[in-house]
Amino acid sequence: MKHGVFYILIVLSACSKNESESNSRLITFGQPQLVTINGYSADIMEPFLASNGETLFFNNSNHPSVNTNLHFAKRINDITFEYQGELKGVNTESLDGVATMDNSNAFYFVSTRSYNQTLATIYTGQFENDSISNITLVTGISKNQAGWVNFDVEVSKDGNFLYFVDGRFDENGGPYEADIAIAEKTDIGFQRINSDLLKNINTSALEYAACLSSDMLELYFTRVDAPISETSMPKIYVSTRESVNEPFRKPYRIEMIDGFVEAVTISPDNQIIYYHKLEGQKYVLYMTQKISE
Repeated sequence: MKHGVFYILIVLSACSKNESESNSRLITFGQPQLVTINGYSADIMEPFLASNGETLFFNNSNHPSVNTNLHFAKRINDITFEYQGELKGVNTESLDGVATMDNSNAFYFVSTRSYNQTLATIYTGQFENDSISNITLVTGISKNQAGWVNFDVEVSKDGNFLYFVDGRFDENGGPYEADIAIAEKTDIGFQRINSDLLKNINTSALEYAACLSSDMLELYFTRVDAPISETSMPKIYVSTRESVNEPFRKPYRIEMIDGFVEAVTISPDNQIIYYHKLEGQKYVLYMTQKISE
């Protein structure tokens, strides 16, 4: 989940270019600001801001020594939220994290609860008030191959597309490969679609933690060189396109966001992004606002 889900491996041991390939339009951001969640002092990872702009979902640390659960908070202002507690009906003794939700409150998340039986990790349910109900496993996403794990998920606001990650692990660790993929909603679940939309995004490095703007014309993601090591330093990138039918263009790193950073979520008006950052031994939440496009 994003970076922390790399610990999911413990489950496995149990110039001339055409327009679509040219550089993205340049989006610049202001100085990042630390975000406070009143009443909460533990790690904040994998933030997701709901379409109403008022509800912030996140999970605590993904470290294997911790029971990773889903939490939520309510907005006071752009840099302050009020902690509401753990989400009800969703958390287990397994890893549960990486929240995302569409405009109809269809809620998606990653959980290792049944990986050994199903080789799948993406679930859906319905969010209402403080709870998730009707939780079911999402079909059509998993590669159904041992060692391959979908460790991130992002749903489009209309609910028709899932952006997720295929990550390859083994008993010694990983991920050794990680690429973003897309699935489209069908009558019976989701089905993977043409990856040409991401041909300028995925590389031999690890790409994960996709975040879509509400109009699906901006894609934020995290990239880090493989293989993962103690000195790995993930960075946040953005790519744009002019139409939902064309590939995302060549991405570029957001230079204002430095340090060990991952996992963007974007505000409903597409003007503010939030992300987690490792400071010392703790993951904290930051935000930055667009200043030009």
